[in-house]
Amino acid sequence: MSTVEVGFNPFDPSFAEDPYPHWKALREHAPVHQTALGLWVLTRYDDVLRFVRDPALSVEERNARPGPLEDLMREVLGDDRADRGSRAMLNVDPPDHTRLRKLVSKAFTPRVIERLRPRIQQLVDDALDRVEPAGEMELIGDLAFPLPFAVISEMLGMPEADSAQLREWSGTLVRSLEPLVDPDLIRAIAEAGEQMHGFTSEAITWKRRHPGDDLLTALIDAEEGGDVLSDEELVDQVMLLYIAGHETTVNLIGNGTLALLRERSQLERLQADASLDANAIEELLRYDPPVQMTRRITLHDVEVRGQTIEQGTFVVCVIASANRDRAKWGDDAEDLDITRDDAHNHLAFGGGSHYCLGAALARLEGQVAIGTLARRFPRLEPAADPTMNGRINLRGIERMPLTIAPPS
Repeated sequence: MSTVEVGFNPFDPSFAEDPYPHWKALREHAPVHQTALGLWVLTRYDDVLRFVRDPALSVEERNARPGPLEDLMREVLGDDRADRGSRAMLNVDPPDHTRLRKLVSKAFTPRVIERLRPRIQQLVDDALDRVEPAGEMELIGDLAFPLPFAVISEMLGMPEADSAQLREWSGTLVRSLEPLVDPDLIRAIAEAGEQMHGFTSEAITWKRRHPGDDLLTALIDAEEGGDVLSDEELVDQVMLLYIAGHETTVNLIGNGTLALLRERSQLERLQADASLDANAIEELLRYDPPVQMTRRITLHDVEVRGQTIEQGTFVVCVIASANRDRAKWGDDAEDLDITRDDAHNHLAFGGGSHYCLGAALARLEGQVAIGTLARRFPRLEPAADPTMNGRINLRGIERMPLTIAPPS
């Protein structure tokens, strides 16, 4: 640990490779840390929980004082750049957030999601049927991406589309959640946003002509107390649901499978006992969450551990660090234990009014995908080192070849 510099430097290659030693150093030596960019970083469980639950904090970037990263964005894209995604519920405060979430939430209740279990099981079984004859698979391309992409596409009732092209746009667009200093990447994200916006607008136009028993039709027709979604609100919610509906679950399945392969005793416990599936997913979400951090913006001065964070400050709440805080989880906080009693208290889905709308869906997809994969192929092994996606926030695996020799 002495070789790890205490600080938040997301541009350090070792940070992308393995951020957890950095999170540990910050937790232990600088849990309330101001960076050279003016951001503040919180890494302890109690502080992160407080911030994600506090309704007096904002998620709207207009409430933050401009900093060097915002200045760079303006320099690269100009002052009149399209404000794509700003009306998505993830990026607005109440009362707009309350209104938008109410229109969407009925489709994501645990009871509604549980009805999808047979369909999700079928999709997983079909995916594994396709790869079994070869005795090998590539986890992300063969299972972790196609499963949640198919599920959210079917839930929304989206028209047939080029999944490879959408994956490319989506993968580029979510890099907007990263600290950005590369002008070419900033421009690529803006272009992907335009392409995704155009695709979504066309899908909505198509759906108006082909309504169905699906979420997109419901959003088009949604009305609560005479209030309906504006055209831009509708596009932004659908883009958010489409992207968030698969990007994070890809990481859950990929990161979770890798963690089990590296802790073989835990994989063997899961293979021997299907009743552990639900708790195993909670522990995998704690151990290496699909989203490493979230943000809040102070609307007034806030004191944390004797330090004052001024009004208008961008605060990074590091979920991945909170999930390994020994003060919360005990001396084995850095260990994977799929029988951990309080694993469900992780912060992988955030908290407060912005608690992840798709939490029940992600849990179900993770349980079915990882549980089925583990027990169908007891001799599951990595065929090569995984290739990481190079992201800091939505940190996950790009490719992971596996050998899946069936039971003898």
